[in-house]
Amino acid sequence: MIARRVIYEGRVQGVGFRFSVKEIAQGYELAGWVRNLPDGRVQMEAQGDDAEIEGFLQAIEDSHLRPHIRRKVVTPIEPTGGLKGFQIRS
Repeated sequence: MIARRVIYEGRVQGVGFRFSVKEIAQGYELAGWVRNLPDGRVQMEAQGDDAEIEGFLQAIEDSHLRPHIRRKVVTPIEPTGGLKGFQIRS
C-alpha cells in the first residue's frame, strides 16, 4: 500500500472540484479525503495499491478538472490505518 498527498493550485475552489474528485474516486479501490485550504488551494490524500493510486491521479488529470489545475504537487506520505472510503472534509 502507498499513500500520496496532492496539493492542487489554480481555480480549484468554487467549481465543484472536491465533489468531482470524490466521484472519480468511486471508480478506484482506495481510501482518502479531499478538502479546501484557506489559501484557495485544494489538498487531497489517498492511499491504496500503487496501480489504483496512479490510475486515480491520472483520471483526475484526464477529467474536466484539468483546465482548473494550474499546478499540482504530489508528495509520498506514510499510509495510515482506519481510513474507509473517500470523503470530503471541511
